[in-house]
Formats: sequence, C-alpha cells, structure tokens
Amino acid sequence: MPEGDTVFLLARRLNDRLRGEVVRRSDFRVPRHATADLSGATLLATHTHGKHLLTRFDDPHSGPLTLHTHLRMDGSWTVLGPGKRLPRRIEPDVRVRLDFANGRSAAGIKLPVVELVRTADEGGLTAHLGPDPLREDWDRALAIDRLTADADRAVSAALLDQTRMAGLGNLWVNELCYLRGLSPWTPVRDVDVPALVDLAARLLRFSVSTPGATQVTTGDTRPGNSHWVSGRAGRPCRRCGTRIEVVAEVSGDPERRRTWWCPRCQPGPPPGPGRTR
Repeated sequence: MPEGDTVFLLARRLNDRLRGEVVRRSDFRVPRHATADLSGATLLATHTHGKHLLTRFDDPHSGPLTLHTHLRMDGSWTVLGPGKRLPRRIEPDVRVRLDFANGRSAAGIKLPVVELVRTADEGGLTAHLGPDPLREDWDRALAIDRLTADADRAVSAALLDQTRMAGLGNLWVNELCYLRGLSPWTPVRDVDVPALVDLAARLLRFSVSTPGATQVTTGDTRPGNSHWVSGRAGRPCRRCGTRIEVVAEVSGDPERRRTWWCPRCQPGPPPGPGRTR
C-alpha cells in the first residue's frame, strides 16, 4: 500500500499538471456517483491527509466540491496528455475519468474509495485520522498524546494506526523501529514517543523534499541499499552483521503485519504467539 509520502508526491504531480484546469467532461464509474457531473468545474488543488487524496473543485452549478479517493493496494491516478488514451485492457478498471478543456485527462484506476461531497463536509471523511506531518496543520503534541494513550500496545501496531498519526505505513514503521533501536513489539509505555514522532516527521519530510531520495532511510540511494531492514530478510544487518529476521503478515489482522528487524540492534520483546519466522 502506498504510504503517506508517496500519496503526497502523487498529489504534487496532479497539482503540477491539473491545478486550475476546467473539466470538460466527467465519468464516475461507481454506482453511488454514476450521475455526477463535474463539467464546467475548475480543479482547485489536490490535498492529502495521510494516505487519503482530497481533490477540490469549484463547481459553478453545485458550489465547492471535494473528490475523496484512496489508493489502498491497487489504486492509481494517471494523467494523459492531449490525444493520449489508456490501453484498452485498463479501461475496465477505470473508476473516475476527468477530461479537461486543455485536452488533458485524468483517470483513477482500481480506486476502492470514491466519494464526492461538498467541500464543507469533507472534514467528516478524515475526522478519524491522526495528525499528518506533511500537512500545514501538523500537531506534534496531539500525535504524541494519541500514541501514548496506547501504552500497552506494540509500538509497531500503534504507529500503523492511522487514527494516532497519519501517513506511516509498514516500510516506515519497520525502518523507524530499527533507527530507534526498538523491538517492533516493545510496548508504547517503554518508548520515547516524542523522539519517535520527531524522527518520523523528519523522515517523511525528507522523503518528499529530496529529489531521488524518496523513502531512502540509509542515505544510500543505490538500488538495494536504501533501507536498513525492510525487505532484507536473511541478509546481514548493515551495522552489526546479524541476520535480519522477518515474520509473516497475519491475514485480516491489522495488528500483525509483515515485520523485519535485527535481533541485536533492536533488543526487546520477541514476536507474539502465532508468529512464525
């Protein structure tokens, strides 16, 4: 699943290509909004909150509207230049298509979440989310409070909970635990939460602001060298040489995602019952 920084960069690309453009024709291929019509609306900007995309329009007929989409595992947005078309094999997967007066078009593909609401009501779509370090309204104190409220929860599970702090996915959580020297199963009560939150914010901001270094945690942008533990099961730790361990994801259990760690650099509680190496 794309993480918060990836979605933020997608919004930036959409803004670079579509901000201020007028919709010539819209096609919503979801039952709830099959009759929606954004023709004549101006795309103001696409914003993000965690992994959620919020595309705002000024519609001369309906007033300010927001298109809320979420990529989850398989969704994507693509922008096509004048005269360009999607491959025929992809057309059945299009959920939203927007054609603009300048000849460009945007297609939302395999989107599991498509909601069109009044912009005045968009807050209800994201009210459950925690603070996002990539937003202007980032609230460090609130993120710390929400995480520390889960005192008995494993730190990796707490960080993945979007209601505590929005934008972190499995890659970032694994890398953060390594960089802070934490077993992923360390209870939050035993963690320096302010330091963890500050590091997470710095990493996400670095990822979206440094060309060529998106999701690089080691400082080495060469292929295969960008992460400390994520995706490195069975390989030696870059610091101590210990074999990187991994436990499989437990399907349907958001508390137990695939987890990589170095047993020496990250001392502490082992995986819980039912986890296999």
